Amino acid sequence: MSFVRKRPKGYYGVAEYRDSNGKRHQKGAGTFKLKREALAAADKLERELNGLNTELANLSFAEYYQRWYRLYKEHSVEPITQVRYRTVEKLIADFFGQKKITEIHRSDYQEFINWYGHDKVKDTVIKVNSAVRLCVNSAIDDDLIIKDFTHNVQITHDKQRRPKIEYLNEKEIRQLESATASKLDHNNTSRYMILTAILTGMRKSEIQALTWKDIDFLHATISITKSWDEQKKTFKPTKTESSIRTIKVNRQLLDWLEDLKVNGSTLIFMNKLGTIPTSTALIKVLRTIMTDCGISKQGFHFHSLRHVHVAYLLGQGVDVYAISKRLGHSDITITLKTYSYLIDEYKAKNDDLITQKLAQLL
Repeated sequence: MSFVRKRPKGYYGVAEYRDSNGKRHQKGAGTFKLKREALAAADKLERELNGLNTELANLSFAEYYQRWYRLYKEHSVEPITQVRYRTVEKLIADFFGQKKITEIHRSDYQEFINWYGHDKVKDTVIKVNSAVRLCVNSAIDDDLIIKDFTHNVQITHDKQRRPKIEYLNEKEIRQLESATASKLDHNNTSRYMILTAILTGMRKSEIQALTWKDIDFLHATISITKSWDEQKKTFKPTKTESSIRTIKVNRQLLDWLEDLKVNGSTLIFMNKLGTIPTSTALIKVLRTIMTDCGISKQGFHFHSLRHVHVAYLLGQGVDVYAISKRLGHSDITITLKTYSYLIDEYKAKNDDLITQKLAQLL
């Protein structure tokens, strides 16, 4: 076990290790001003001298990532996030093959990012890098590797590409809302959830978690204080602390939701069978409605309704700060970054109006 000795000029770290014959040895890790620095250096040297975790050391990077995902992520993240983690697993296998995680250096990982990111938008590359970094940090905790080879990597991306997100124009929003509302049935709460997403911009898990206590029918507000764990079928905290908020809503939406009281559940969107629509069920209903309306959008899913909500409010001239608060973002910069493609579009449309207004001053 590593330890520290007091010296006139500071603290001297000492690492203990055994050689191949099992004989104990000591080796100095240097002198440091602070005791904790000396102990940290001694601990690091001891790990290096005693060898890395032999049980995991023979795993390839792809195998270790797969093991890490199954242990720590598979049952703790949303289905859409699971897909992302599994995609990263395939990317690692395709690029690194059977190369062991203990054999990978920072330059190797930079080559991986360059390979993957050359034709991708920046946000996509950042998400892949974030997933890999979590895995690498776990490998460090397992004493499998010493250094974080993802540290200070340069994010390579195609600067000419922008996120391709298809959203609905105002006419299509009205079509979707009308078609959804025309066939409401309290036995199928999916349509009510779609209307709630369109008119509030709430996240799916926030909508799933709504109870009747969260609605103030008198003042026409909805309080978002929790979210829903689709896997465990129970409440969980909101995505961030700033996600806890109260928003104003349309009276028509409240009238629609009130129909669901007949189901006799504390949870607004739980049907008489005791189930709340899942991501799969919601996407199926949403795509059916869109097909019936003749609306075709590539990659459109339930979360896209949040983007639709933002697009409509921006188009109506609502202030970005107010939108940010409504969405539950902790900082307006998150809104600006997430919806920059929309904001830039409306900025371009308003440039002529701005110059016209300024011309009136001359």
